[in-house]
Amino acid sequence: MKPNLFTADSTRKELHVLLIIGALYSLGIFLSNTFVNIYLWKQTNDLINIAMYNLAIYVAQTILFTLSGSWAKRIDRVIILRIGVFFLSVFFLLVLFTGEKAASYNLLLGAVLGIGYGMYWLAYSVLTFEVTEPETRDFFNGVSGLLQSLTGMIGPFVAGYIITRMNNSHGYTLIFAVSFFLFLLAVICTAGIKRRGAEGKFGLRQVWKEVKHDSAWRNTVLAHVFQGVREGIYTFIISVWVFIVTNSELSLGTFNLVYSAFSFIFYYIATRYIKSRQRKTAIFLSGVALSLSVVLLLVELNFTTLLIYAAIIGVFYPILYVPYLSLTYDVIGKARDAAKLRVEYIVLSDVATNIGRIFSVVLLLIGVGIWADASIPYLMFILGTGPFFIYFFTRHIKSFAPAASVKKLPKNEIAGDDNR
Repeated sequence: MKPNLFTADSTRKELHVLLIIGALYSLGIFLSNTFVNIYLWKQTNDLINIAMYNLAIYVAQTILFTLSGSWAKRIDRVIILRIGVFFLSVFFLLVLFTGEKAASYNLLLGAVLGIGYGMYWLAYSVLTFEVTEPETRDFFNGVSGLLQSLTGMIGPFVAGYIITRMNNSHGYTLIFAVSFFLFLLAVICTAGIKRRGAEGKFGLRQVWKEVKHDSAWRNTVLAHVFQGVREGIYTFIISVWVFIVTNSELSLGTFNLVYSAFSFIFYYIATRYIKSRQRKTAIFLSGVALSLSVVLLLVELNFTTLLIYAAIIGVFYPILYVPYLSLTYDVIGKARDAAKLRVEYIVLSDVATNIGRIFSVVLLLIGVGIWADASIPYLMFILGTGPFFIYFFTRHIKSFAPAASVKKLPKNEIAGDDNR
């Protein structure tokens, strides 16, 4: 029997709302944040400035994700979600306000965006964990990925077209303003999610201790570090490369359109055909493909190879992330005291990812500082192997079957009707 994500009336509305919020978030981010790095690059032509902006994002996100985890044990995480989206709105207001001087405020902008990211993703991750169970997580993550891919096709291409057709400053102003209103709409949508609290004190030290005792949890944490190692610099360097090669925002929109089109198709395939017993194989194949994909760009960097690269990562990221994220949630669900410490487990997994991202950017800053731009291709190749190490650390983790035999967390503590 296929898992039905929307089985109960009490759950259906919240799942719909959570997916809508995720789609509005993705559209707002894809529409504008895709181009913030280019906006800063055009003002400075300085990769260090952009790297520092992204480093500020990762540091602030780590701190606020952890603080939000603590707050989530005392106040409603839906409120945290709202505040996070509010800070994302403030970020785009600041970009609009600073205008052509935005690069001078790169650390401030990065910090505000990181605050929004940290609060949003803590609340969204906890809510996802609470409204899904082992038999529905692959499906939910797949649907979420489909929506992200769809918005990824629409947002960057439309934004790139608008920027190139209008005066550059006016085009950027328009898309930043639209993103601001999309996030305001997302805040309004949070009214459709019931309030839910958590009991007990925030005990991050307890889940850290489990790293020593629980091999599945330890390997999951390490896998998240290597996930971040690739994401840290790839998030902005590829975008800058596209713009340097083409000198066109529309080309960057086209790059994202190709990536998201393939991603849309393969999120559907991954959701439909990757079963729990096939997760390790999918993670291995996608990890190898993603780790090797950057070689294409290091051999010859032009717009054609960039589009081929976009297609490759569009195919293999969904094949990696659908089973990998589901496996992460399953490990958390089976971990010690997960019913009481689910927030802490989610916090530590995200902190691990951001540690990888921070390490990646710091390594870039050191490399460029010592060897200048000549170090970038080597760093891209080395740090790009992160997805393979995800497989290396997850290969011994047991995939939990979505059958009745799976020992689920108590419904009244995780996803019971009282808390939905």
